[in-house]
Amino acid sequence: MTITSLNPADPADLVLAVEAPGAQAVRAAVGRARTAQAGWHAAGAAARSAALTRIAEAVEAHADELTALIVREVGKPLAEARGEVARTAAIWRYYAQAPFEPSGAVHEPAAGPGLLLTRRRPYGVAGLITPWNFPLAIPTWKAAPGLAVGNTAVLKPAPEATACALRLAELAAAAGLPEGVLTVLPGGAEEGEALVDAADVVSFTGSTGVGRAVVHAATGRGVPVQAELGGLNAALVLPDADIEQAAAHLAAAIAGYAGQKCTATSRVIAVGEAYEPLRAALVKALGLVDDTACGPVISAAARDRLTGAVASARAEGATVLTGGAVPERAGWYVEPTLLADVPAEHPLRREEFFGPIAVLLPAADLDEAIVLANDTPHSLATSVHSRSLDTALAAADRLDAGMIRVNAPSSGVDFHLPFGGAKGASHGDREQGRAALDFYTASRTVTLLPAGGA
Repeated sequence: MTITSLNPADPADLVLAVEAPGAQAVRAAVGRARTAQAGWHAAGAAARSAALTRIAEAVEAHADELTALIVREVGKPLAEARGEVARTAAIWRYYAQAPFEPSGAVHEPAAGPGLLLTRRRPYGVAGLITPWNFPLAIPTWKAAPGLAVGNTAVLKPAPEATACALRLAELAAAAGLPEGVLTVLPGGAEEGEALVDAADVVSFTGSTGVGRAVVHAATGRGVPVQAELGGLNAALVLPDADIEQAAAHLAAAIAGYAGQKCTATSRVIAVGEAYEPLRAALVKALGLVDDTACGPVISAAARDRLTGAVASARAEGATVLTGGAVPERAGWYVEPTLLADVPAEHPLRREEFFGPIAVLLPAADLDEAIVLANDTPHSLATSVHSRSLDTALAAADRLDAGMIRVNAPSSGVDFHLPFGGAKGASHGDREQGRAALDFYTASRTVTLLPAGGA
């Protein structure tokens, strides 16, 4: 099987073509990583910290090259690509300090002399399966905490982001990361399944269907697994909100990077009198979004699924308020799109489409808005727009979402805080921040009692 990666803005541009190595190669790579893990952990906190710092420096030194590669391989707008490279370096630096964090605690024994210790230790080899939409940042926020606490890692990136992942591994090796500590293997389903079957701890980000299969396979082996899956994210706009600001935030969250973020807004819920002014302001704001902010979707299949969903909704009575068409140009582009009157059971209101499309929904009051927002099988991020702190806090307490952002776009992540969703959006422990350090380690309780004697 050949893994190919094409430029979404110019499909005639072949970025990379490599042969998938097959399941046996994955198992061999995991074996080499397991051999390397003992020495990597034994090297100590200072050595691991220095190695992660050097990787951060290598990313910074090659920032322009990496930015261009992200733009070319996954179609990310230039400003967002620059931001991702900077964020990637920052994540490596953040976790470079983690080896010096306490790895446990000392407790008093129930009776008599002695010590009770809890200590956290790495599992061994982390199997990482990552998507294409953040081709450097997501592999980094999975690999960096795992390496910091003494695991080694084998990464299988999405085929569409293979060149970015391979280049990151090359930079890590050039920065002095020991052989076998971080391995990147191109591949598809066969390689992914083999990695889940061989690793000691598994972290996955991708589609809901594949993620559920990963969780089933890993838990069946008794292996710790975290999975970040789909998100059908809502934005609630209250009548007292700054409507122009809210529209700007929503346009960015709907159409930024063509809506290809798990935190993108796909449902806009306008409360009461906010509906008409928000409708007008959001149509205007989406009309101002251009290719420097939106860009192409990742593939022809993705484009066709999006346009098909719009046509289907329109056939069922929905109104296209803006967008909905495919520009006549090279590349897989879709206009930023907003629809109204979409039937309740239409897929655009029930499924994640991963594109620059949102539906506008009316709600009589905050209670109805929260019911609408929570009416989803998976919710990662929800935004609330209101000048009232009381209203925002009341909404935050009642919303089923892993992340709630007030007067801000739903699309945005702080890498030093836990990241994850509600219901079917996530499985297992949170990613990022200190939570990731716990996920990649197992807790051990150690009892130390006196040996006795004189």
